[in-house]
This record gives sequence, structure tokens and C-alpha cells, in this order.
Amino acid sequence: MPRVLTSYGASLGWLLACAIGIGLVAAWCARPLGLCAVAASDPAASGATAGKGAPMAVGLVWDERFLAHDAPSHVEKAARLTSIRCALQEAHLWDRLVQIAAVPAAESDLLRVHSPEHILRVQRTAESAQTVWLDGDTYAGKASWEAARLAAGGACAAVDAVMRGDVRSAFCALRPPGHHASRDKAAGFCLFNNVAIAARHAQAVHGVPRIVIFDWDVHHGNGTQDTFYRDGHIMYISIHQSPLYPRTGSAEETGEGPGAGRIRNFPLAPGSGEKEFLAALDEGLKLAEAFRPEFVFISCGFDAHKDDTLGGLKLTEHTYAEATRRVRSLADRAAHGRIVSVLEGGYNLDAIGRCAVAHVSALLDP
Repeated sequence: MPRVLTSYGASLGWLLACAIGIGLVAAWCARPLGLCAVAASDPAASGATAGKGAPMAVGLVWDERFLAHDAPSHVEKAARLTSIRCALQEAHLWDRLVQIAAVPAAESDLLRVHSPEHILRVQRTAESAQTVWLDGDTYAGKASWEAARLAAGGACAAVDAVMRGDVRSAFCALRPPGHHASRDKAAGFCLFNNVAIAARHAQAVHGVPRIVIFDWDVHHGNGTQDTFYRDGHIMYISIHQSPLYPRTGSAEETGEGPGAGRIRNFPLAPGSGEKEFLAALDEGLKLAEAFRPEFVFISCGFDAHKDDTLGGLKLTEHTYAEATRRVRSLADRAAHGRIVSVLEGGYNLDAIGRCAVAHVSALLDP
């Protein structure tokens, strides 16, 4: 029996998602080898590599080792990334992206966001022969420590590639996801907070003075909000469904001390669609414009899609493409086009691929 999710989503919805996912994985696997047969462990085999890009190029972080963190009966599984890879290849986008190699996050990068105790807790899961449950929803196995370090390090590598000018922007198709992970706790499928680690890396290593993070996962990124709640140099803007896990992200949560006004939440009622989402995004973009960011991050969850059973919003691929174009416009005006988009949620295996194609296409648009 699959483990029942205790908080992240209703168990019935999760089981339905698993049933749909198993069928879709079977469909992917049954198809003849073709575009999806690219050896992803050899990035250079399927596109340019970082250092050989152009000023308008878009980077991609994708690594075979992300797939080793896996529990096939769980909704947060390796098939999410293989679905994205196949969709990008079939849309003839994969070869247009500059491959950015994921490297394990340095201890210094992890410590800017997480406590030594939390890092050690995740590291010790590599010693277990069985799946370890860090909370009721969040698992780790022997390969999870390496995958989590690579995910965080991959997001940092994307920042480095953008700051070097190898690429203008980057999409990080990585896992495990991150935005629920806080200083001392794994939660909501997340081990390390990839986007927070990458943002701190941009501050500490590259001296970026002002950063904005747009989070459009259907679930509020409580870990990211907590990380920057008192930071006046990073603005966090979340558009999410409410009520829904993790029961945070009200409009009244706006930051404290130096970070007062830098946290802005736009909770949407279940059933909200593109009109409501884009209206909230436009409000967030106005706030971000006044902040004058010099780097833009996207916590890019695709689980607000109408076909995803872990949420109740009604977004479509068109919504994600339009949202990406609007954020790109801000980045072009304020931040030299610098965007790093980091995958968060998205659990319908068909929808996540279509959404990734829409998102990456919008990043690639001239």
C-alpha cells in the first residue's frame, strides 16, 4: 500500500494522482525510442554546454542523478523529470538549451539557509537501507542526500552561468523540490530549499544587492518565506491556493524588521483560473518593479494546472507561458534579463511536461 499523505494533500487525491501517474509512466515507457532516448547523463550529447552559450541563450539544469531519489508509489517521483525531458525533446526545445552541469552544493551554500543539524539529518539518510520518512509526507533514501545536494548545487550553478553571461536565463528541472524546507526541517516533499540557497548564493558570491522570488506553486512556499522574512534585500511574492497545505501565506504576512513589506502573498480561492492568477501576478510585478531587483527567481510549480489533483486552481499551459513572458519583461527592464527558474511541484505527468514546454518556450522567445 502506498504511504498515506498526512498533510500535503487529501489521500484520495493522492491515490488518484498515483493511479493516473502509473498509467502515464506506462504510456511513456511503451512508446518507441526516439527523441526521449538522449543520454541525459551526458549533457554535451544533447545541446550546448555552459561556457559556449550566447547572450540570449537559455540554460537547463538536468541530471540523471536527480532520478535516484525515488519512491514510485509517491507523487513526488522520478517520472516527473523524465516527463519533462521527453516533452522538451519532442517539442524540439532540448537541443536549443545550454546544458548547465549540476554540482553538489558546497557546505557553505547549505549553511546560509539550513542549520547544521538539519543538514546532518538529511546526510544520515544515505546510511539507511530503507526509506526514511522525515515527516508524514517527505521521504529520503540512500540516494536522496546526493540528489538533494545536486539540486541545490544545480540551482547555484545556474546562478553562476547567468552571472558569467553564459546564458541570459535558466530553467532548473531538478528534484527533490525545495520551497517548503525551512532552516531546521524537511517538509512537503522538500529536503533543502533550492531557490533560497540559490538566492543566498547570488547575494554572497556575486554581490547581487536586490533579488525578487516569484513563487507560483499551488502551495505556499512557507520555507522560502521564513528564510527571508526579515531580509530587506530579497522580496518574496507568492501566488497560491488558500486554504491548502501548508496553511500559511495570508495577505497579512508581509515581513518584519528590515524585511517589512518584502513578503507579499496573493492567496487565491479554489477554482480560480487564469484571470485571477494573472491579475495577482500583475500586482506582484508592480511591487517588484518598485523594488528594482537585479536578479529574478521563479519557484516554478506546475501543480496549479487544472489537471493536477493536488490543488484546485484552474491554470493552463497558456497561463504559465503568459506568466513567464510577464516576468521576463520585468527582468529585461530591471535585471538585465537575469532569471533562474527552479522546479517545485507538478504531479500530473502529462500536464507537467506540457507546462514545462510552455514555460521554456516563453523563456526562449526572442
